[in-house]
Amino acid sequence: MKIRDDHFNHGAALIQIAEHPQFTAINSLRIKSSKYDNAYKVNDDLSIYLKYCSRPNNRGEYQFTFHKDQLSDLDKISKANNELFLVLVCVEGKEICCLPLERLHELIERRKASNGKAEDQYVVLLTIPPGGSLHAYISEPGTKGKKLGKDVVIPRNAFPNALFK
Repeated sequence: MKIRDDHFNHGAALIQIAEHPQFTAINSLRIKSSKYDNAYKVNDDLSIYLKYCSRPNNRGEYQFTFHKDQLSDLDKISKANNELFLVLVCVEGKEICCLPLERLHELIERRKASNGKAEDQYVVLLTIPPGGSLHAYISEPGTKGKKLGKDVVIPRNAFPNALFK
Protein backbone atom coordinates (compact mmCIF):
# COMPACT_ATOMS: atom_id res chain seq x y z
CA MET A 1 0.00 0.00 0.00
CA LYS A 2 1.35 3.41 -0.93
CA ILE A 3 1.81 5.94 1.87
CA ARG A 4 0.02 9.22 1.14
CA ASP A 5 0.71 12.63 2.68
CA ASP A 6 -2.49 12.46 4.70
CA HIS A 7 -1.27 9.23 6.32
CA PHE A 8 1.76 11.08 7.67
CA ASN A 9 -0.04 14.28 8.58
CA HIS A 10 -3.13 12.71 10.13
CA GLY A 11 -0.91 10.20 11.89
CA ALA A 12 0.67 13.02 13.92
CA ALA A 13 -2.72 13.74 15.46
CA LEU A 14 -3.81 10.11 15.78
CA ILE A 15 -0.69 9.11 17.73
CA GLN A 16 -1.22 11.94 20.23
CA ILE A 17 -4.80 10.76 20.74
CA ALA A 18 -3.65 7.14 21.19
CA GLU A 19 -1.09 8.22 23.81
CA HIS A 20 -3.69 10.04 25.94
CA PRO A 21 -4.43 8.24 29.25
CA GLN A 22 -8.21 8.22 28.58
CA PHE A 23 -7.89 6.73 25.11
CA THR A 24 -9.35 3.26 24.63
CA ALA A 25 -10.16 2.83 20.92
CA ILE A 26 -10.15 4.45 17.51
CA ASN A 27 -11.94 3.23 14.41
CA SER A 28 -12.81 4.52 10.96
CA LEU A 29 -16.14 6.28 11.19
CA ARG A 30 -19.11 4.48 9.71
CA ILE A 31 -22.73 5.53 9.94
CA LYS A 32 -25.09 2.87 8.73
CA SER A 33 -23.43 1.68 5.50
CA SER A 34 -21.46 4.88 4.83
CA LYS A 35 -17.75 5.26 5.61
CA TYR A 36 -16.50 8.81 6.02
CA ASP A 37 -13.01 9.61 4.78
CA ASN A 38 -10.77 11.41 7.28
CA ALA A 39 -13.27 10.78 10.10
CA TYR A 40 -12.76 8.53 13.10
CA LYS A 41 -14.69 7.38 16.13
CA VAL A 42 -12.63 7.80 19.31
CA ASN A 43 -13.58 5.68 22.32
CA ASP A 44 -17.36 5.30 22.28
CA ASP A 45 -18.57 8.84 22.53
CA LEU A 46 -16.89 11.23 20.13
CA SER A 47 -15.81 11.69 16.55
CA ILE A 48 -13.00 13.58 14.89
CA TYR A 49 -12.62 14.88 11.37
CA LEU A 50 -9.02 15.44 10.25
CA LYS A 51 -7.66 18.00 7.80
CA TYR A 52 -4.13 19.22 7.26
CA CYS A 53 -2.37 22.15 5.65
CA SER A 54 1.30 21.76 4.77
CA ARG A 55 2.43 25.37 5.05
CA PRO A 56 1.00 28.82 5.66
CA ASN A 57 0.28 31.34 2.91
CA ASN A 58 2.28 34.57 2.57
CA ARG A 59 0.22 36.15 5.40
CA GLY A 60 1.14 33.32 7.78
CA GLU A 61 -2.33 31.72 7.59
CA TYR A 62 -2.99 28.00 7.32
CA GLN A 63 -6.00 27.53 5.04
CA PHE A 64 -8.56 24.79 5.65
CA THR A 65 -11.22 24.61 2.96
CA PHE A 66 -14.59 23.04 3.71
CA HIS A 67 -16.64 22.25 0.60
CA LYS A 68 -20.41 21.95 0.63
CA ASP A 69 -20.29 18.13 0.53
CA GLN A 70 -17.82 18.02 3.45
CA LEU A 71 -20.10 20.31 5.49
CA SER A 72 -23.00 17.98 4.73
CA ASP A 73 -20.92 15.01 5.92
CA LEU A 74 -19.97 16.89 9.11
CA ASP A 75 -23.64 17.52 9.85
CA LYS A 76 -24.49 13.82 9.32
CA ILE A 77 -21.60 12.77 11.57
CA SER A 78 -22.65 15.26 14.22
CA LYS A 79 -26.25 14.02 14.27
CA ALA A 80 -25.13 10.41 14.68
CA ASN A 81 -22.51 11.03 17.40
CA ASN A 82 -22.33 12.84 20.73
CA GLU A 83 -19.48 15.20 19.86
CA LEU A 84 -17.50 16.10 16.76
CA PHE A 85 -14.18 17.91 16.72
CA LEU A 86 -12.26 19.16 13.73
CA VAL A 87 -8.61 18.27 14.10
CA LEU A 88 -6.63 20.72 11.98
CA VAL A 89 -2.98 19.81 11.51
CA CYS A 90 -0.60 22.68 10.68
CA VAL A 91 2.31 20.68 9.32
CA GLU A 92 5.09 23.27 9.00
CA GLY A 93 4.05 24.97 12.27
CA LYS A 94 3.98 21.59 14.02
CA GLU A 95 0.72 22.42 15.82
CA ILE A 96 -2.65 20.71 15.99
CA CYS A 97 -5.83 22.73 16.47
CA CYS A 98 -8.86 21.11 18.07
CA LEU A 99 -11.89 23.05 16.84
CA PRO A 100 -15.35 22.00 18.02
CA LEU A 101 -17.88 21.78 15.18
CA GLU A 102 -19.96 24.52 16.83
CA ARG A 103 -17.10 27.00 16.35
CA LEU A 104 -16.92 26.15 12.63
CA HIS A 105 -20.67 26.75 12.33
CA GLU A 106 -20.29 30.12 14.07
CA LEU A 107 -17.62 31.20 11.59
CA ILE A 108 -19.71 30.05 8.62
CA GLU A 109 -22.86 31.78 9.90
CA ARG A 110 -20.87 34.99 10.33
CA ARG A 111 -19.72 34.76 6.72
CA LYS A 112 -23.24 33.95 5.44
CA ALA A 113 -24.66 36.97 7.29
CA SER A 114 -21.98 39.26 5.88
CA ASN A 115 -22.31 37.90 2.34
CA GLY A 116 -26.10 37.64 2.37
CA LYS A 117 -26.02 34.11 0.99
CA ALA A 118 -24.51 30.65 1.36
CA GLU A 119 -21.36 29.72 -0.56
CA ASP A 120 -20.15 26.45 -2.06
CA GLN A 121 -17.11 26.41 0.20
CA TYR A 122 -15.68 28.17 3.23
CA VAL A 123 -12.06 28.71 4.14
CA VAL A 124 -11.12 28.71 7.80
CA LEU A 125 -7.85 30.49 8.40
CA LEU A 126 -5.59 29.57 11.29
CA THR A 127 -2.58 31.45 12.62
CA ILE A 128 0.01 30.41 15.15
CA PRO A 129 1.32 33.52 16.91
CA PRO A 130 4.70 32.97 18.57
CA GLY A 131 4.18 32.01 22.21
CA GLY A 132 0.41 32.46 22.04
CA SER A 133 -2.79 30.56 21.43
CA LEU A 134 -3.95 29.45 17.99
CA HIS A 135 -6.37 31.80 16.22
CA ALA A 136 -9.07 30.59 13.83
CA TYR A 137 -11.15 33.00 11.77
CA ILE A 138 -12.84 33.58 8.45
CA SER A 139 -12.25 36.48 6.07
CA GLU A 140 -14.71 39.10 4.91
CA PRO A 141 -16.31 38.25 1.56
CA GLY A 142 -14.30 39.59 -1.38
CA THR A 143 -11.20 40.34 0.68
CA LYS A 144 -7.93 38.74 1.63
CA GLY A 145 -6.28 39.43 4.94
CA LYS A 146 -9.31 41.14 6.50
CA LYS A 147 -10.88 39.17 9.34
CA LEU A 148 -14.62 38.91 9.76
CA GLY A 149 -15.40 39.36 13.46
CA LYS A 150 -13.47 38.06 16.42
CA ASP A 151 -11.05 35.17 16.27
CA VAL A 152 -11.82 31.83 17.84
CA VAL A 153 -8.91 31.41 20.24
CA ILE A 154 -7.72 27.87 20.96
CA PRO A 155 -5.00 27.19 23.52
CA ARG A 156 -2.01 25.33 22.08
CA ASN A 157 -2.37 22.62 24.73
CA ALA A 158 -6.08 22.01 23.99
CA PHE A 159 -5.28 19.01 21.81
CA PRO A 160 -5.83 16.19 22.57
CA ASN A 161 -7.14 16.96 26.08
CA ALA A 162 -10.28 18.73 24.76
CA LEU A 163 -11.44 15.44 23.25
CA PHE A 164 -11.52 13.66 26.59
CA LYS A 165 -13.30 16.17 28.85
